[in-house]
Formats: sequence, C-alpha cells, structure tokens
Amino acid sequence: MKDPNNTRNTAPRRGSPLWIYFVVVILLGVAAGAAAFSGLTGDDLDALAGTPVFWILGCFIIFGELRPIITPGSTENNGATTSTTFSFAALLYAGLPIAAALQAAAVITCGIFRGRTPHRIAFNVSQYTLSLAAAQLVLALFGDLATPTDLWVPGGADLPAIALAGAVYFICNDTLVGSAVALHERVSLVKALRWDLGYQVLVHLALLGLAPLMVIAMDRSAAFVPLIVLPFIAVYMNASVSVRREHQALHDGLTGLPNRKLLIVRTEEALAEARGAEKRSADRTAAEKAAAAKRDSAEQRDSKEKRDGAERADAEARAAGMLGPRAAALGPRRRKAADPPRHRAGLFLLDLDRFKEVNDTLGHPTGDRLLQLVAHRLTHSVRPGDLVARLGGDEFAVLLPSVRDEAAAREVAARLRAALSEPVRLDGMSFDLEGSVGIALFPDHAPDFELLLQRADVAMYNAKEARSGVEIYSPRKDRNSPARLSMLGDLRRAIDRSELELFYQPKVSLRDGQLVGMEALLRWRHPDKGILEPVAFLSVAEQTYLMRSITHHVVGAALAQAAAWWREDLTVQVAVNASGRDLFDTGLTETIEEGLLARGLPAAALQLEITERILMNEPAYASDTVGALAELGIPLSLDDFGTGYSSLVRLNRLPVEEIKIDSSFVGRLTESTEDAVIVRSIVDLARTLGLRSVAEGVEDPATARMLREMGCDAAQGWHFGRPMDADTATDWLRRHMQRAPEPAA
Repeated sequence: MKDPNNTRNTAPRRGSPLWIYFVVVILLGVAAGAAAFSGLTGDDLDALAGTPVFWILGCFIIFGELRPIITPGSTENNGATTSTTFSFAALLYAGLPIAAALQAAAVITCGIFRGRTPHRIAFNVSQYTLSLAAAQLVLALFGDLATPTDLWVPGGADLPAIALAGAVYFICNDTLVGSAVALHERVSLVKALRWDLGYQVLVHLALLGLAPLMVIAMDRSAAFVPLIVLPFIAVYMNASVSVRREHQALHDGLTGLPNRKLLIVRTEEALAEARGAEKRSADRTAAEKAAAAKRDSAEQRDSKEKRDGAERADAEARAAGMLGPRAAALGPRRRKAADPPRHRAGLFLLDLDRFKEVNDTLGHPTGDRLLQLVAHRLTHSVRPGDLVARLGGDEFAVLLPSVRDEAAAREVAARLRAALSEPVRLDGMSFDLEGSVGIALFPDHAPDFELLLQRADVAMYNAKEARSGVEIYSPRKDRNSPARLSMLGDLRRAIDRSELELFYQPKVSLRDGQLVGMEALLRWRHPDKGILEPVAFLSVAEQTYLMRSITHHVVGAALAQAAAWWREDLTVQVAVNASGRDLFDTGLTETIEEGLLARGLPAAALQLEITERILMNEPAYASDTVGALAELGIPLSLDDFGTGYSSLVRLNRLPVEEIKIDSSFVGRLTESTEDAVIVRSIVDLARTLGLRSVAEGVEDPATARMLREMGCDAAQGWHFGRPMDADTATDWLRRHMQRAPEPAA
C-alpha cells in the first residue's frame, strides 16, 4: 500500500481532514493498546522475560521493519515487511499484548532509524495495534485466546479461524492506510485501495500463511525458529536479483542514468499528473465562474433596486424643485474569474556537438569517461524532481515533470549548456564541450511521449543548424510533414516488396567511343505514383536508418547485375552512388566483399561514387570504411566535382580513379565562357593528378565535341544513352560491344 506520507515527512495541516483522521486513529490505537496491556499479570511478564523465543521474535520483527522486501516497482515505503509474519505468529502464540508490544517496538526503532516524524510513528503503531486487535477479536469468537503463560499451538481444525483472523487483519490494516492515502491524495477510498490491491493480497496471503508454521516451530524449540527464516532469506535474495535486473533494464550501463524505457514510464506519469492538474484547475475555475455569475446576478438585482429607488427620489426632488437630475446608474462591479493556469511538462533532447571527433582522436575509452562526466554534470544541473536519461551515443534527454512556461524551460536549458561548457581535462588534454538542446512542451507542442520526443528532436536539429544552442519546437521549422512521414512508411515497405529498381546509364570514352562503365541509378516503382527518381525520396531517407538498408540493397542488386553481364562476357564496371553516411558504415565493406566473392567478381567490377563534399569532412575522409575499401581494391569516383571546396592534398591522397564534372557546368558549356574555363581547369587538374575526367549531363553533339577538344576522357548523358532498366541495358550492351568502336560524335 502506498505510504500516506511518502511525498513529505511533515505533519498534516492542523484541522485538516487528514490531521483529524490521524488523531482519531492514534487515539483508538492507544485505547486498544491500553486495554490489551491492562490484562497482563506479573506471571505473564515473567514468562515474557524468561522465554528466549519472544526475544528472537522481537529481533525478527525489528529486522523485518527495517529491511522490507523490495520487489521491482516497489520502494521502502510500500515494500512487503516480513514483520507481518512474526507479529501475527506472536498474536497466535502468546496473545495481543505481546504481538502489539513487539510490533510497536519495531515500528518505533525503524522510525527513529529512518528519521520519521513522531506523528507518522504514532500512526503506524496505532495502525498495527488496531489491526492485531481486530484479528484477536476474531480468534476470541472461536475461543482461541493465548497469553504468555497459556501459549496456544493451533491444530488443523483451527485453520478456518486463523484464515478469517488473517483476512480481518489485512482488511483492517489496508483500510486504515488506504484512508490516509485517500485523504492525502484527495481521491476516493476505493481508488486508493485499488492502486496495488492485487499485490498486497498476494503478499499478505504468503506472509500470514507462514505464521501458523512459525508457531509450531516455536512450540517445538527456539532452535527451529531460525530455520523458518531460511525461506525469507531466499525471498530477499530473489527480490534483490529482480530489483538489480530491473535496474539494469531501466538504466544505462555506462552512465547509470535512466534509459529510454524508464524515460517513457516517467514521462507518461508526468503527463498524467499534468492532465489531472489541468482538469482540477479547470473544475475549480468553472466553479469560481459559476459562483461569480451567481454573485453578479445578485448584484445586478440589488443595483436595479437601488437605481429604481434613486430614480424615484430624483423625481420627487425635481417635483419639489430641490435637486437637478443626478446620475444614479450604479453598475455592478464584475469580478471575472481568471482562466485556469496551464500545467506543462517539458522534454529536452540534448546532443553533444563534435563528440565523434573526441572518440576518433582520443579513443572510445576516453569518450566513455567523457560521457560519464557529462552525465554527472547534467544530473547536478537540473532541478529536484527533473529526470536526466541517456538515449544512446552522445544523446541525452531531460524530463521536466512541471515547468511554468517556455521562458522557464529556456532557463533550465541554458543552465545545462553552461554546465557542459566548463573546460574538461582528460588524458592530459583540455577541451571544451558544447551541446545543442531541443525543447518540446506538453500540451503546447504534443499530447504524448512519442510526439514530444520527435518534436524535441526537430528542435534540437534546428538548434544545430542555426548554431543557437537552444531551440523550442516551432511548427514553422518542422520539416516532418505528414506527407514526409507517409513517404517514409511507403519507402520502408518498398524495400521489403522489392519496389526499388536499378536503371543503368553508360559512360563512354570521348576519344574512341569505348564503353567506360555503367552507372547504376536508383528508381522506385511506386504502386500509385509510377517511377520516381531519387530526388523525390532519397532526401527523406538520408536522415533515417532506411538509408543503410537502401545502400545495401543497391550494392547487392548492382553486383548481381554485374555478375550476369560478366557471365555473358559483357565485362563492364558498374558504378554505385554512396552517401557520406555510408562511409561510416563498417558493414558496407563486408557486404561488398561477400558479394564479390559469392559472385566470383573482381573488385574492379564495382565502383563507388561519392560526392566532392566528402573531402570537406575530415572524419568521413579518414574513416575506416574508406581505408577498408582501398585495401579491397574498390575504386572510387568523385561525383559532382566543382560544387564544393576541395582540398587538393586530400584529393591526391583519396583512392579515386576518376573525377566527374558536375552537369551544372557541362550543361552551359557552349553558352558560358566562365563555365568553359571551369570545365577546362577541372580536366587539366584531373590529367595532372593522373585521374580520369568524366563529364555528366552531355545532351548534344556540340557539348561532346568541346569536351573532347578540351581533353576530357569520358562523358555520360542523354546524348550517349538514357537511363535504362536492366533488360534494356543488357540489349544495349550486346549491340554496343559487338560493333567496332568509333570516336564519339
């Protein structure tokens, strides 16, 4: 049962219903205890002091109060106390005074040890005394009354009486605590009792059921009592293992912070609390507005009567010539009830900036220590009651169960960033940390956890792009439109249904018309929209996990088609486009290597095309994947050359075999002198570096002729061949390779 004071250890307000209830229960408990102890005789006290089993019972009861059985989902406040077994056994064996005294001693000891307030200790003592007294009355009805000098050992026929006494003990104890919880939480008694009724019934059934066995063991010999404790030891150990496993399942192993699973639970609880507070505020406001309307109505009636009386007095005065007209309209003063305050919860998403560079430079062990330091700083920078969780990698979430408004949320976020920005010194190096924070508020931005997290994620990426550090979710900046989300769902299904297909476009030598290779171009045969080109869907997939699946699918399909062509002696190199993200996928090299071996293809049968912008990204350029591809012998082609800012040093070191001149320059080659100069410079650069130059987007003979005159090695475009499906491309290859090559026009 939930503890009535688990949220605070202070006395209830004097005169409140909870205070009155505490006073009544304590007085009843004192009366029951006094009545029980009044019946003790000197012989009873001598028997109590001289019997070791009672001292052993007392120790077990105290230990049971101090160390409750904490199972997953429970705490020290509502965990099962094994003292129930021993105090109920004392009640059966020696009567109410002994059981109540031992239980009271345990509760007082536990209360002092844990720093509980006197009112709480007094309530708990009275609660147990009344419950034991109720069970004693049931036993008395069956004639089963025990005293320290007249011990009672139940037999098989006494089990119904014991079962009924146990049931009364449980009902009385649960009702007393449930009533306090109901008054404290301001809910109905039925609702308070139903919170963990099933758990409490099961636990008390087990604990009370062991009491008769304890009595039989005590009657035989005090030496048997410790043996009864062995099952409890096993229960304690199993509960401890379960709690430890639950902690591992709900917490991050590296930092010890809550993980996504626990964050979901805590967020749902916070949202439910905010909804309840919102409803209670709305109900109070509605009641205030109704009362205000009633007051206004009464004031209007009074005002009308005053105006009527004043008008009559004015008329009489004017008739007597004593007064001029006077304004007597006294409008009622309206007191407008204020709108209910908003009860908000906030969810932050925090991502460390440039953390991968730390990992790549100093190694993963140092990166792990850095994450532990970040976790420590974050947890010590939030408010009491806020929750910091690690979602994975360098991504953290912060839950604010209650936040006033956006300004207050920004203050917390600013405090988090300030804590992170303090210089860090690890492995003899000092460096600064920065983080980007995205904020989403309930109910302003989302009604549930998943949408809150998604919108906090959007805000966080907006903060990264704007380099502002902190951003609150704004629908204007949200590119996750319903159409985009629908596209992602369709694309995920398209991969499973093999709707993604490769078309092939030839690359032809400008000197002799020989085929240089075939570029594989992705197309999506959409069941409703027809054939879609990459521009219609790849931008949606590039920021999601789908991009990896798409790349592996394309590589597999390209290798399968290349193998089919090589079996026909159509030995052609197939080029596949790869994104910058693909160069961080360590599984890509393994996929390519296994695909080549399975199909008996050399590494030169496949070429990977990467964009020039990859040279601007040092980690991508120096990634393990690039090195592994070079060792495997996979040639690289630098696509869209001329649209970025290339480093010639990196270009010379990167294992590329060709440079592809972007179609934006080639398309204006015959019209723009400036573009012609750019294309010529790129061709000369490629020749100097010993690379092949390939022009993209060649649409007419004039452009092809100018490129050949400039010394460009190869070209592709509609002038040489449009993108073709696999069957059409195969027919084209057969025809092209059968006829003698001739210079391209």
